[in-house]
Amino acid sequence: MQPEPAIVPRPTSIAFSDGEFLLTPKTKIDVADRNRELGEQLRAFLRPATGLPLEIVAEPVDDAIEIRLDETLSRLGPEGYRLNIEPKQVRIEAYRTAGAFFGIQTLRQLLPPQIYRKARVEGIPWAVPCLRIEDRPRFAWRGALIDSCRHILPKEGILRFLDTLSAHKLNTFHWHLTDDNGWRLEIRKYPKLTEIGAWQPEWLEEYDPPKPKSGTRGGFYSQEDVREIVAYAAALQIDIVPEIEMPGHSGAIVASYPETGVPGSNVLNTEDSTVRFLQDVLDEVMELFPSQFIHVGGDEVDKGPWKNDPRTQELLRQRGLKDENELQSWFIRQMDAYLDSKGRRLVGWDEILEGGLAPGATVMSWRGMQGGIDSAKAGHDVVMTPSSHTYFDYYQA
Repeated sequence: MQPEPAIVPRPTSIAFSDGEFLLTPKTKIDVADRNRELGEQLRAFLRPATGLPLEIVAEPVDDAIEIRLDETLSRLGPEGYRLNIEPKQVRIEAYRTAGAFFGIQTLRQLLPPQIYRKARVEGIPWAVPCLRIEDRPRFAWRGALIDSCRHILPKEGILRFLDTLSAHKLNTFHWHLTDDNGWRLEIRKYPKLTEIGAWQPEWLEEYDPPKPKSGTRGGFYSQEDVREIVAYAAALQIDIVPEIEMPGHSGAIVASYPETGVPGSNVLNTEDSTVRFLQDVLDEVMELFPSQFIHVGGDEVDKGPWKNDPRTQELLRQRGLKDENELQSWFIRQMDAYLDSKGRRLVGWDEILEGGLAPGATVMSWRGMQGGIDSAKAGHDVVMTPSSHTYFDYYQA
């Protein structure tokens, strides 16, 4: 029996047949005109290591990799595909572009691992086994997070991370862009967020080591950087979900614009002016990120400053709220309604359940699984991210 190839994730079904398809100087990529971009991507993936010309044509030929979109394959969904490999032809079929792209990624995985090299590799037979795969994803949201606040990467590092996500058919990049440790996104209406909040001055000494003595550690991504990254991700069938933390984890905001915070704390106040400030920020975020989902954090809010602040307590009473949990819920509801008015959807960590869940909110359950289970039972969309299983800074065993 032929060993099953190491395809990640494992396809829905796979059946082997005899023989193999060998890439040679005569191999072509056969696409219809509307699929030419897919053909260009496939050639860009294969040419560096193989050194083969891989001419793109728009007509059936022997010794070709054919890519076709087929409206009759709707049962596969937008990300499903069929891959059929015979000795003289490889055929990738899908209902939508994303599915064909993921079929291309499976074809890459079937080739020798040297296919991922960035320069020509000599002496490798670029062969794939004859087989038939039908595949569609089990989960609609398949993502990974980078915390650019605590560990800022250069733009090139983000692009390389997107390549890795794409190779494994992950379709969502959750980008943690703001926190106590730094504000990483250029907001033109509020330039102090990056002039001050992007750098770690002495007020951050109590946070994660190393403890800087001056404001020299940090940085941010310009809006032009972000547009490049978003476009690059889109070509890889990846949606970028930005995270703008509120009302906790907001030290960088408060350091930049102290009027937004509860005095003596890193927690945002709930003044109407602060709500408008954040909605202004979200306007620029939505302009940069076309994602349906916008993440607003909502986790680990220290409610002590709210409890001990006379002005916050006055606002709580004016709004007819019972306690600080309901005040957090009120705050998140303002953002949920605002995003909904713009045709977007709010995502928050499972703490947004405290005090009642905003009507349109999607819950990201990180403190175990129960928050996600409860939210799903209540009819909300859920992304399961329990720290016990999905955090890479934890031991595997």
